[in-house]
Amino acid sequence: MDSSGLGVRRAVGFVAPALLLIGVFLVFPALWTLYIGITDYRLTGPAAANPRVVGVDNLVEAVRDPLFTNSVWLTALFVLGSAVVGQNVLGFGLAWLLRTVRPGVRRLVEGLVLLSWILPGTVVAYLWFAVLSRDTGTLGLLLGSPETAWLVRYPMTSLIIFNVWRGTAFSMLLYTSALAAVPPSQLETARLVGASGWQTVRDVVFPHIRGHVLTNTLLISLWTANDFTPFLLTAGGPDHRSEVLPVLIYRQALESGQLGYASALSILLLVGNLAIALVYLRLLRRRA
Repeated sequence: MDSSGLGVRRAVGFVAPALLLIGVFLVFPALWTLYIGITDYRLTGPAAANPRVVGVDNLVEAVRDPLFTNSVWLTALFVLGSAVVGQNVLGFGLAWLLRTVRPGVRRLVEGLVLLSWILPGTVVAYLWFAVLSRDTGTLGLLLGSPETAWLVRYPMTSLIIFNVWRGTAFSMLLYTSALAAVPPSQLETARLVGASGWQTVRDVVFPHIRGHVLTNTLLISLWTANDFTPFLLTAGGPDHRSEVLPVLIYRQALESGQLGYASALSILLLVGNLAIALVYLRLLRRRA
C-alpha cells in the first residue's frame, strides 16, 4: 500500500484507460509513421501489399526535392507572419486596449474575436473564400475590383491574414490573463513620470509577462506549422505558391499515393517542431 492508500493495482486501474487511449491514438500512429517512413509504401499497387524497406532514401529524396524546399520556406513564412508577428501583436494589442474600455464593450469585442476562433475551420474557410473569391467576392466588390482573384494573385498574403484573423483569440485571452498580474502601482508610476505607451510596455509590462510571451509564441507557432486549413482555401496553389508542409504531406500521401515518402516528410516536420520547442524552452530556462 502506497502513501495515497490506493495500492498499486488500483492506481494502475485508474490510469490504464488514459494510457490505453494514448497508446492507441498517439504512440501507435507515431511508431507506424516512423516505420512506413523508411519504406516505399504506397496507397495502391504492389508496394501497398509488400512494401520494401528503403532506409533513409525517402529522407534524402525529400531534402533534394524542390517542392519540399519550397514548402519549408512557405511554412516558415506562414508561421512568422501569421503567428509570431500577427497573432502575437494583434492579440497583445487587443488585450492592452481592452483593459480600459467599459465592461460591456470589452465583452462584445472579446466575444466577436472568440467567435472566429471557435467556429469550425471549414466554416471559416468558406466565409473567407466568399470574401476573397473573384467576381462575387465581398472584398473585390467593396474595392471596386471584382475581377481580382485574391487567392490566386496573393495566396500567401491571403493565408497569413486569414490565420491572423482566425487565431488571434488565444493570444488575446492569454495576454489578458497575463496583464492582470502586472502590479497597477507600477503602471501608475510609469504614467506619473511621463512614460509613453511603448516605454510602459517595454520597461514595465514586458518583464512581467515575458514567460507568457514565450509560451504563447511556442504554442501558436507549433499550431500554425501543423495547420491544414490552408488547403481549404488554396489547396496549395496556384503552382505550389501556398503549399505549406501539411498540404504537401497530404498531397503526396493521398493524391500521389506515396505514403512512405509522405511519412518521411512528416518525420522532418516533427523534427522541425521539436527544434522550435527546444529553442523556446531554452529561452524559458534563461528567464528562470
